[in-house]
Amino acid sequence: MTRLADLAELVRAPAALSVPGDVLSGAAAAGALGRRTPALAGASVLLYWAGMAANDWADRRLDAVERPERPIPSGRIRPATAFGVAAGLTAAGLAVAGAAGGRRAAAVAVPLAATIWGYDLLAKNTAAGPAVMAACRGLDVLLGASVGPPRGRGGREAPPAARGLVRALPAALTVAAHTWTVTALSRREVSGADRRLPRATLAGTALVAATALGRPDPVPVALAAGYAGRYGAAQARVLADPSPARVRAAVGAGITGLPALQGALTARAGARLLGLAVAAAAPLGHRLARLISPT
Repeated sequence: MTRLADLAELVRAPAALSVPGDVLSGAAAAGALGRRTPALAGASVLLYWAGMAANDWADRRLDAVERPERPIPSGRIRPATAFGVAAGLTAAGLAVAGAAGGRRAAAVAVPLAATIWGYDLLAKNTAAGPAVMAACRGLDVLLGASVGPPRGRGGREAPPAARGLVRALPAALTVAAHTWTVTALSRREVSGADRRLPRATLAGTALVAATALGRPDPVPVALAAGYAGRYGAAQARVLADPSPARVRAAVGAGITGLPALQGALTARAGARLLGLAVAAAAPLGHRLARLISPT
């Protein structure tokens, strides 16, 4: 029988701590935080786990050579089981998104799911891979904004949902840019990188952190600085020694450090306490990454 621990490794369970912050930052930017937001965050986690399982299913032959310890090539999980898990989680994520946000949420969740599967099956090993993965995270942020702001006081009509999507677009682009840097580095986890790559991703991280600052406010400033400090330091170590181990460490720092960036974006939108709560997932994810690799 498939063990729960093996399934957790298949879907990179702890890495899902980096996911709800997408939806929360998008909802905060759009002024759409409300009772439907937690369910949309849950749908986002399900789709993320689906993508991880589909990724391992698609890479099962390559992993047999490069990462034989992974659940499928090691024989702990059968390929058919991994595919079934990916398909089931996708269906569950779409169902939850539709139930929580109706057609508006489905209009974002369906393209998000399609982009996730497109990355795993088609784009991952192409030049378009980092851009497609960045699009996944950008759409995930927009999922939080998809339902639009709640009704105002006295039952006044809320602004159109489309306006919320536009307001959340800068946050979506910021998270997408961060994701591009992580994905570009992840493509060199086995072979190592030449120093041009960490130079480019480090410059991108500096730009992302600056974008997350917004107006002068101590909370987003502190969170953005924490994000840039930890992830930037990991990339600086790759610049000094671009070995596979250093690259993998930088990718892990990019994944587990994302909540700090999401927290900065959430706080920048005015939800300071929620931003701090989102950022709190970063140290927890770092600890859990020692048990189950997020990469």
